[in-house]
Amino acid sequence: MPLLTTKISPRLRLLPSAARRLSSSAATSGGGASAEARTQKLERIADELLSLTKAERDDYSILFRLKLGLQQWIPAGGVPAPGAGAGLAAEAVNPAEEKEKTAFDIKLEKFDTAAKIKVIKEVRTFTDLGLKEAKELVERTPVVLKKGVTKEEAEAIAAKLKEVGATVVLE
Repeated sequence: MPLLTTKISPRLRLLPSAARRLSSSAATSGGGASAEARTQKLERIADELLSLTKAERDDYSILFRLKLGLQQWIPAGGVPAPGAGAGLAAEAVNPAEEKEKTAFDIKLEKFDTAAKIKVIKEVRTFTDLGLKEAKELVERTPVVLKKGVTKEEAEAIAAKLKEVGATVVLE
């Protein structure tokens, strides 16, 4: 097995498999220039990572895991923190104790065709839409009429729409 001709920083410890890959890629690449460039790039990246503060390293590790598509709640060491899974297990055991929603979306499911004009007028009362825009919105049923509304306001709007002949769902 040929020796690695490029210099690797003493601070950078490679796994044996990575060292074999580097040495074999340097041998098979022929010129060695591309292998040397790759090694220099890796050394530069390693030096930059080592120069980061602890907080910056933590932020980087989170960003790197997100970009790789790894799960967010697993720490950099790969072992979940003690009690991290306990919260998930407790939520699975007590689904009745769900967190109460604070923001609701008002969705128009359907309406009586005879009450179409009344529904359009009612939609205009709680939106800033003109007649044409409200008519187009109502005709695209099922459609979300308003998003992020408080529970009280959403229930009041839903009751008014139900009075005029519409079927409304709060999501």
